[in-house]
Amino acid sequence: MATNPTQNYEIPPEMRDFAEKSVEQARKAIDGFMSAAQKTAETVEGSANTVQASAKDAARKTFSYTEQNLSAAFDLAQRMVRAKDVQEAMQIQAEFVRTQFEAMEAQMKEFGSMAQSAMKQPGSKK
Repeated sequence: MATNPTQNYEIPPEMRDFAEKSVEQARKAIDGFMSAAQKTAETVEGSANTVQASAKDAARKTFSYTEQNLSAAFDLAQRMVRAKDVQEAMQIQAEFVRTQFEAMEAQMKEFGSMAQSAMKQPGSKK
């Protein structure tokens, strides 16, 4: 009966050590990759949450300012209808233009501040 030459073959200890070290290095590399991927995902999620919160705040401000501006326009219309003469109507109109210009200037400054704050949030690019 012939004997199988691979039956008694043993893996040399050096080969076993090399394979063991290779598997351990691969495990460490994968662990490092997964850790970096998780940190990246958390950063992206944080940035997305920041952007989403900033967008919600901007939308709320926009609606608030729109309501204020519409209210001012309706107030103007009411006052113009009640004007006694053209001179009073012109004064009302001039006052409206001045106050609306000031309001718009303040609104734009606030939007500018909001944009700057959003850019300074952690995770955003500067």
